[in-house]
Amino acid sequence: MTLSGVWRVLDRLELRLKRGRDYVHSPDAHYVEKLADIVTALERAINSDGRVVVVFADEFTFHRQPTLARDWCVIGRTAQPKAVRAHQTDTEGRLIGGLNALTGQTLIQMASHLTLAQVVKFLRALREAYPAAEVIYLVVDNWPVHFHPDVLAALAEQQTRWELKTPPNWPTEPRAKAQRLQLPIQLLPLPTYASWCNPIEKLWRWLQQEVLHLHRTAADWSQLKQQITEFLDRFREGSAELLRYVGLTPKSKLYGALFAPKASPG
Repeated sequence: MTLSGVWRVLDRLELRLKRGRDYVHSPDAHYVEKLADIVTALERAINSDGRVVVVFADEFTFHRQPTLARDWCVIGRTAQPKAVRAHQTDTEGRLIGGLNALTGQTLIQMASHLTLAQVVKFLRALREAYPAAEVIYLVVDNWPVHFHPDVLAALAEQQTRWELKTPPNWPTEPRAKAQRLQLPIQLLPLPTYASWCNPIEKLWRWLQQEVLHLHRTAADWSQLKQQITEFLDRFREGSAELLRYVGLTPKSKLYGALFAPKASPG
């Protein structure tokens, strides 16, 4: 039972001390069916001449302090990329965004917090962005706020066959102050824990790579938000480049996976 002896046993058994990593495994029993619903909506949009719109939506949190990443620098131990941090509190900002699956047009809303009112405000802006659409299919993940009664009250009656789950302690009816707008938006829930099925996630990755990693404006919160806005404004009117980047062109792997969802991963 010496340390050397224990080490030799562990070595023979090929056991090592390894750092843990975050992990969650929650396969959706209806993975294929939910993707099939999204495909059906995409096919309707393709053949609708603008009367049907499909938008992938998601939320994103960014921080005052820069995130760590690789960068080019001179060879040698004395040179190293630095994430220059400010002395201020690491303020958070939130984005809620939508990506048109066919045109690459984006709709982005920035706020300090994403409240129910902010979500409804985004839904109203989404309707204003597509005034001629008879129906807007909004593909969302399973964040319960998407399905809060106050949010659903702002929409037309939902036709989805899937349960829009909220925590059991939440209200089941909208509050008196909830806005009843009858927006022609139908929610399409993604499979649980399937972020790879939501192409707008790659837009956030692009934002991190171009703006947030190792940024130099931690001491100027307003300037950082302006840089984020300028980056995202590039896609406000639509972008073929963005569609290629996120995988929504016919030759892309994501596009192929969406239009041929044959099996659930895991």
